[in-house]
Amino acid sequence: MSGKRESTELSEALSEFVAATAREYGIPGAAVAVLTGGREIRISHGVTHAEHPLPIDEHTLFPLASVTKTFTATALMRLVEQGRVDLEAPVRRYVPELRLADEEAAARITVLNLLNHTAGLDWNLVDADEGDGSLAVFVAQLDRLPQIAPPGARASYSQAGYNLAGRVVEKVTGLPFEKALAELVLEPLGLTDTVFDLDDVVVRRFAVGHNRAKDGTLTPARPWKSWRAGARANNPGGGIVSSMSDLLRWACFQLGDGEGVLTARTLERMRRPTVELRGSTLGDGLGICWFLRDVEGVRTVGHGGSGNGQFAELLLVPERDFAVVCLANAGPDGYLLNQAVLKRALELYLGLTESEPEPLPHDEERAREVAGGYEIDAMYLDVAVDAGRLTLAVGIKPDIRAASEADMPPDYPPAGIGFLPGAGDEYVITEGGLRGQRGYFSRGADGAVTGIDLAGRLFSRTARP
Repeated sequence: MSGKRESTELSEALSEFVAATAREYGIPGAAVAVLTGGREIRISHGVTHAEHPLPIDEHTLFPLASVTKTFTATALMRLVEQGRVDLEAPVRRYVPELRLADEEAAARITVLNLLNHTAGLDWNLVDADEGDGSLAVFVAQLDRLPQIAPPGARASYSQAGYNLAGRVVEKVTGLPFEKALAELVLEPLGLTDTVFDLDDVVVRRFAVGHNRAKDGTLTPARPWKSWRAGARANNPGGGIVSSMSDLLRWACFQLGDGEGVLTARTLERMRRPTVELRGSTLGDGLGICWFLRDVEGVRTVGHGGSGNGQFAELLLVPERDFAVVCLANAGPDGYLLNQAVLKRALELYLGLTESEPEPLPHDEERAREVAGGYEIDAMYLDVAVDAGRLTLAVGIKPDIRAASEADMPPDYPPAGIGFLPGAGDEYVITEGGLRGQRGYFSRGADGAVTGIDLAGRLFSRTARP
């Protein structure tokens, strides 16, 4: 089979898979792109809006949510190369006004701690007073955010940490974060589809997010990009809007020689392990921002993002000069579609097959030991024993939902989870919109269960029934 014919057949096979999987999960629109050996494949499926449809194309804009963090980290690494930021320096060197709930932590947290999620900060400050929506106002309130671990002790995914990293960029450059990121990264790379401001979105074709109601129907997600409409403070951790075409360009840059923006050595450094992750779907460890995972002995490097009815994934395989971009505009099953597409692309193009973890049979005693309530600042988890199985429900805290004037994504109803083989307390979710997500229960020095990790975040145990 000739290379050209083989490439065409693989592209057709992936396109058919995307269409079939989108139909299976009821996803209105998806954008998928593949970089393989220097060739680029773009697959546009479906429509931007279930009720007012326009075809998805390669320039259709989607919110990237947390994939934004790869841009923020890259901008900071450019400042590192310029000698303007030291990764090992305390954040207070650049943001001297920083105050946290733990004064010792505030003095010790380094820039690297922010970039690899080891600062010990809780997920985010969701009840912050917006003020003018600036990072300065957000950072001034971080003393209200719980400190869940000493700096450097462990990884726990933190949106607040990346927003604080964005404030470092502002202080060092003297520019608003969005302007600084444009000058440091977006403009030199010609990423013209990549924007922050809704005014720049509405003049282009963009995908509307959708959430599924209890009766199964899809409804447009509001607000479009953020739970807190108009707030800029979450831009460093999740505010970018972009297209599959620009994300493919971003992947080419990350796999290349740096194009005068960064050196190839620095790009490789960002993909080098800095901290291990335990029992996580996200990966085996973290580099500088990137989640690192081995599939059949081949290192993959990636980051995902989830917004209000929108899901994004970017996966790189540096040693194979390979990348996959997946964007989907419906929740919760957009996540499942993206994960399925990533797996299929790895199988088709690289011959890599990731095995599914097999949970152990239900253990009633073990299940009752971990049953209970867990929480972070914005969300709660309920782990329960129900009819001979262990279940996990995920929701936004009722007081936060009630206080918001905007719609929020629906909660995830109870779904089965099972413990995985081994000596630890690792588990896998076996059904529902989070199917395949892995995590673990953590214990204190006395052996009692004190928390649960899900999606890289530590949820602390509470008295919640």
